[in-house]
Amino acid sequence: MEPPPSLSLLTTFALQPSTILALSVIGAMLVISAAMSASEVSLFALSPTQLRDLKERGGTSGQRVLDLLAKPRRLLATILITSNLMNMGTVILSTVVVRDLVTPSGLSGFALVGVQVLTIAFLIVLIGEVLPKVYATADPVRVARNMSGPLLTLRWVFRPLSEALVRSTTFIEKRFQKRSTQNISVDTLGHALDLTKDASTTAEEQRILRGIVKFGDIEVRQVMRPRTEMVTFDKGISFEELLVAIVDSGFSRVPITDGTPDKVIGVLYIKDVLPHLRKTGFDWHTLLRAAYFVPESKKLDDLLKEFQYEKTHLAVVVDEYGGVSGIITMEDVIEEIVGDITDEYDDENLFYSKLDDHTWIFEGRTALTDLYRVMGIDGKLFEENKGDSGTLGGFILELTGRIPKKGERVDLHDLTFVVEASDNKRIRRVKVIQHDEAAS
Repeated sequence: MEPPPSLSLLTTFALQPSTILALSVIGAMLVISAAMSASEVSLFALSPTQLRDLKERGGTSGQRVLDLLAKPRRLLATILITSNLMNMGTVILSTVVVRDLVTPSGLSGFALVGVQVLTIAFLIVLIGEVLPKVYATADPVRVARNMSGPLLTLRWVFRPLSEALVRSTTFIEKRFQKRSTQNISVDTLGHALDLTKDASTTAEEQRILRGIVKFGDIEVRQVMRPRTEMVTFDKGISFEELLVAIVDSGFSRVPITDGTPDKVIGVLYIKDVLPHLRKTGFDWHTLLRAAYFVPESKKLDDLLKEFQYEKTHLAVVVDEYGGVSGIITMEDVIEEIVGDITDEYDDENLFYSKLDDHTWIFEGRTALTDLYRVMGIDGKLFEENKGDSGTLGGFILELTGRIPKKGERVDLHDLTFVVEASDNKRIRRVKVIQHDEAAS
């Protein structure tokens, strides 16, 4: 007598060895998946206070937790790889179990697939996700410490896969960031500022906002004080000679060189010298602080962050060959946003003079960014023609291809540059005339 169809699902209680093995492996995989879910929640839910406690008195397990969190992307990649492998293995083995436990005559093929999908999905969500995350949330420190050892082992085992995953996600992230950055140009933001300008917005506020917009596109070479204008002290001078040089220079921070400006060995803060003024023959070299070097191509917004992180106010600028190009200070960087700030490096009488509303005389060494601010003009025309130059004199050299003689004129759009003084090495002084665009 054949069993009724309703009992066909239960006809295989005499489990096959393969079924028992598959069920055991599925159970183990669900436990590992649950452990990964609990680890993810516990490790990334640790508060700064809990992390500090682990560092101070967490012992070996606490140090393992900190080691894992030192590289969060690799940690997350390891957890995800392990969890997904376990879940995929569970789904694959469930096919064997369903085939052995359910007789095909009892259910159609679609019904069998439905039973398998619903059962496995329920087990994975409940055992592999919900329950472990609820448990880990209640005591994240304990779970993190207990799982730190296995996770370190898994990180080593899956290192090639996790590295590939991290690199691919980083590449995609950079591509999206680059694309989103390219969507909004500096000119577009500047135009938006013009459109939003109203009676309540002062010219000073507009200028500062425009400085903020353009800040990220300005390179160090455009703002730095060039090498020819650097004031340095040689390490070979005596303490008495140093005191005289300090008074003559009037600077609060001075680079110290070893025979040549290309060999900057440190920076002397004048405030460090003050306690030793009455000492004779004092070894002032002990006061030197490490020099901070930056490349010419560094953006000002990056430099400002580094100044804040390094807690320094002066950097030595170097070119691609390692030679010293000049120096740049915190004040130079901030000036690009708020405008001119007078400090010991500024000489207002030497900087420029205004003859009338349309005529100025500038030093050839004047930075182009300073020229834009003083004349209140958009630097776009200059940026298109300046090449590698960062000063007014260098800009005229780019236009002419040579050092022009005194009295020579160079016209560019609504501007006329008249060389007032030059020698065989550089342009020293330039008159800049701004014409009325309608008239020109």
